Amino acid sequence: MLRRTFVVLALSGAALAAGVPAMAGAADALTPPQLIETMSNEIIRDVQKDPKLRTGNPEVVMQFVEQKILPNVDFEKITQSAVGRYWREATPAQRAALQQQFKQLLVYTYAGAVRQIKDQKVKILPYREPADAQEVTVRTRVINNGEPLQLDYRLENTPQGWKITDVNVMGIWLVDNYRSVFAQEIGQKGIDGLIATLKEKNQNLAQAKSAG
Repeated sequence: MLRRTFVVLALSGAALAAGVPAMAGAADALTPPQLIETMSNEIIRDVQKDPKLRTGNPEVVMQFVEQKILPNVDFEKITQSAVGRYWREATPAQRAALQQQFKQLLVYTYAGAVRQIKDQKVKILPYREPADAQEVTVRTRVINNGEPLQLDYRLENTPQGWKITDVNVMGIWLVDNYRSVFAQEIGQKGIDGLIATLKEKNQNLAQAKSAG
């Protein structure tokens, strides 16, 4: 559960100006670390101020995730990286299905993590990427009850702005973790089998959300 909290903080921190039009002008002058710090703190403040978010109201949490986080993550690249070499073997229809189901799975993960946000603080570590770098790694620590926990993430500069492409939570990269799981599933059941597994998982999560 704690790991999920930091995943959502990392992806929230990447909610850069592309997803927040009102900040577009200011964002042009900010570095990736500054953007991450600003938006991470905004997400934490939003959760702290909204009683429905704090209490985990399912509909409100899901809407929050959809509006604040999803527009700022490169799901196509994340899915492609997680599927790995099997992506080349997938048909266009399979790729679309994989992306849709994986995205939905992460939505439920983020929604569960949002409910765990309380009074965490985000500390940006020294940033040494070249000014013209198009792919960067930003290292942070989330201070949780006085304990600093590792939270690093990779961003890519796209035509739509900076987008998150991977997250390292307490030493584990999200994409690497899913890649090994997906490879095992595809090896046993094929690409369609992985799609079916993801779909079943999402259906179970949807039922659990409705019941909650």
